[in-house]
Amino acid sequence: MPTIKTKRTIATVAAAATGLLVLTGCASGSSDSPGTQQTGISAQGTGTIAGTPDTLTVTLGVQTQATEAQAALQDNSQRATALIETLKSKGVATEDIRTSELTVDPTWEQSGRINGYQVSNQVTATLHDISQAGAVIDAAAAATGDAIRVRQTSFSIADDSDLRAEARSRAVQQAQEQARQMADAAGVTLGKVRSIVEVPQTQGAPNPFMRAPDMALADAVPIQAGSQELTVNVAITYDID
Repeated sequence: MPTIKTKRTIATVAAAATGLLVLTGCASGSSDSPGTQQTGISAQGTGTIAGTPDTLTVTLGVQTQATEAQAALQDNSQRATALIETLKSKGVATEDIRTSELTVDPTWEQSGRINGYQVSNQVTATLHDISQAGAVIDAAAAATGDAIRVRQTSFSIADDSDLRAEARSRAVQQAQEQARQMADAAGVTLGKVRSIVEVPQTQGAPNPFMRAPDMALADAVPIQAGSQELTVNVAITYDID
C-alpha cells in the first residue's frame, strides 16, 4: 500500500505532465500549419528571336593509311601540319585552332590478319568571318589533298547577350499575359509577383548546324549561315489578391 509521501510524489509528477501538455497545445495552436500552401497563379512563357550567325566552327580530318604505323603517322603529321599552316595563313588565329582527336587503328584483311594502319587526325577551327569560310576550307583541302575529311560544321553567334535579353523579355510578357487571362477567367485579381525563374531548355534540340559528307572536297564550297533561333523559357508565380 503506497505511503503518504509516495502519493504526493505521484501527484506532483502528474500535475507537471498535465502542465506540459497544456503548454504544448497552446504553442501548436498559435502557429500556422507547416503543410499550409499559399494560393497563387503560375504561368510559363516562351520568347524566341532569330539572329544571324557570325561564327563557323569546322572540324577537318586528315586521314592517311600505310602498311606500317610509323609511315602512316609520318604522312599524317606532314599533311596535318600543312592543314594548320594553311588555316593560319588564311587569318585563323592560333587560339582558334585545336587538335580535337588523333587515332591510330589497324586495318584488316578478310582473313583477320592486319595488313596496315590508318591514322586520323581531326583539327577543329573557329572562323569568325563566315564570308571567307568557303575559301578557307577550299585552301585546307588543297593543302591536304585527298586525305582531307570534313567531319562537321556548325554555326553560332559569338555574343548573343542582346538577343537573349530580348527573348527573355518576350517570355516574361507572354507569361504575364497568360497569368492575367487565368485571373480574369477565375474572377480573381492578380497580385504581386511571388517568384520568377528562367527554365532551362531540355536537351535533345541541338542548335542548327550543317554537316558535310565524310569525303574529300572537290569544287568550291558554298557557305550560307542563314538564321538561328534563340529561345528562353520563364515561369512566373503571382499572388491572388
